[in-house]
Amino acid sequence: MVIKRIQDCFRKQSAAEKEDTHASSEDENKERGNWSRKSDYILSMIGYAVGLGNVWRFPYLAYKNGGGAFLIPYTIMLALAGLPLFFLECSLGQFSSRGPISVWKVVPILQGVGVMMVLITTCVSIYYNIIIAYSLYYMFASFQSILPWSQCFEWADEKCSKTIRGSCNVTLFANDVVTYNLTYVKERNLTCMKDSRVLEHVDLPSKQYWEKVALKQSSGLDETGEIVWYLALCLLLAWIIVGASLFKGIKSSGKVVYFTAVFPYIVLIILLVRGATLDGAFDGIDYYIGNQSNFTKLKEAEVWKDAATQIFFSLSTAWGGLIALSSYNKFHNNCYSDAILVCVTNCATSVFAGFAIFSILGHMAYISEKSVSDVVDSGFGLAFIAYPEALTQLPISPLWSFLFFFMLLTLGLDSQFAMIETMITSIQDAFPQLMKRRRVPITITCCSVLFLLGLVCVTRSGIYWVNLIDYFCGGWAILIAAVLELVGICWIYGANRFIEDIEMMIGKKHWAFWLWWRACWFFISPVLLTTILVWSLVTFEYPSYGTILYPTWGVALGWCLICFCILWIPLVAIVKVVQAKGNLLQCFRPHGTWGPALSQHRGDRYQHMPDDHKEKNVVEIPTISALDGYDNDAYL
Repeated sequence: MVIKRIQDCFRKQSAAEKEDTHASSEDENKERGNWSRKSDYILSMIGYAVGLGNVWRFPYLAYKNGGGAFLIPYTIMLALAGLPLFFLECSLGQFSSRGPISVWKVVPILQGVGVMMVLITTCVSIYYNIIIAYSLYYMFASFQSILPWSQCFEWADEKCSKTIRGSCNVTLFANDVVTYNLTYVKERNLTCMKDSRVLEHVDLPSKQYWEKVALKQSSGLDETGEIVWYLALCLLLAWIIVGASLFKGIKSSGKVVYFTAVFPYIVLIILLVRGATLDGAFDGIDYYIGNQSNFTKLKEAEVWKDAATQIFFSLSTAWGGLIALSSYNKFHNNCYSDAILVCVTNCATSVFAGFAIFSILGHMAYISEKSVSDVVDSGFGLAFIAYPEALTQLPISPLWSFLFFFMLLTLGLDSQFAMIETMITSIQDAFPQLMKRRRVPITITCCSVLFLLGLVCVTRSGIYWVNLIDYFCGGWAILIAAVLELVGICWIYGANRFIEDIEMMIGKKHWAFWLWWRACWFFISPVLLTTILVWSLVTFEYPSYGTILYPTWGVALGWCLICFCILWIPLVAIVKVVQAKGNLLQCFRPHGTWGPALSQHRGDRYQHMPDDHKEKNVVEIPTISALDGYDNDAYL
């Protein structure tokens, strides 16, 4: 009896291993799997595109570059650079049902671009989860009746102060001029003489809490220090959440995003409603997008460069994630309307978030008797210093703090899901049969390795590592990938042929419909992105965190990191040329297995494709052995 039960257990375990957790019998593509619902895909795409930058970068850029006037170049750049590339990547992934590496069977010599996308995504996912860990830490710290950064407690030094310190000259009744400290002037309701104020350098409690308590920040990249144990635990929890959400791939993450993609909007609405009722809120919004709008800023090239850069990186194009997520769509899904919807939602979220952020910052400026320009910040300064400080001014401040950092958590998780799914999709394309049986262990292994690699970012010098990776990996390499992607698809493969591929999915369109897309894909978008790339390289500045410059070896390490990612483009191209044995044109032609994954979708244009498109033995990882099968004549 006991032996029989043991045998039954082994049979059940064997059956469970054979079950593909990524696909179901109801999917159109039963080998690879599809999204369970259209809404799963839309919310995943919105969650991927709408990230932390929408909340902590766009509002500051709008304020800095002319307020409401900034929306003009922002919208134009959406139409010229953001949307065309977004639509291209969604169509490419959906048409081929392939991830960002194997999709380059369309132009084999550029497969290194796909490898670079995945490597960049891997590097970014390491530090991105660190930001999620910061959000978790602050969220847990909010479970106190008095927020720990609301006052200068025992961890603060003599420079910590919530009020302005300094002195000024005051004219008395006998026309005597006397110098008093600002506290005395305020208490006696006196008036400082014009241009006589001398201010001391002080730090807000939230700033010192961020540096001294949360980060235990060292003096620079040279001083690594020990691992900050509570940040390491928060990082571990962040990876557990990511791994648990992705253990069944899109089947599980597609359900989680119903909460993580929607919740930030609920919090933003709550923060805006609460902020709008506070004193000084209108002043904050006025600085953001109101009467302070400066249309003369539109004459400055820097404003247009900021708009193009923000829209490009905000939409997460050229990272590989859009291709990976779209590859699980059903073949006849309308990817055109999806691209429009996600892009518009992303941009509208950025604008809306600015109102919620600046209404609270306006109240903070009102309470502290400062100008809004003195309290506004971006990036880490906004998320973990300026806004937390503003929240301490509100009644029931722990509640608002919890909601804000929970919102940051969910914003970060959506993007993190897509980045890890991009990596897993690339592995799945390379080893489809292995992923069917071992998806959960492989997902756990990926998360575990990335957690270990991220431990350097939770040392006392961790913030310097996070900033360094972001500075180098989140910029030039992605722009290079985007330009090569446009050149490869539109100039080598052919935009007309690609348009025919799209029409196989969404139906025939009038020739006039494609005029705009042709203009952007062929010329406008590549020129714009190349201009931004050259400008960024020409105006390169030595990286720093605040006032702390990076050591030379740190900058060199950053360049090595980006060069390692870019190196795969020429390396894979050389391997392709060598394997072509003199037939160079073969490297620029689509592979024999390029086309729709399922035979019923291939039509006459792709009837030459082999019936068995499972490619069980094809390894897409760009090693020498993996690249052997790309010769059309020698393919398996």
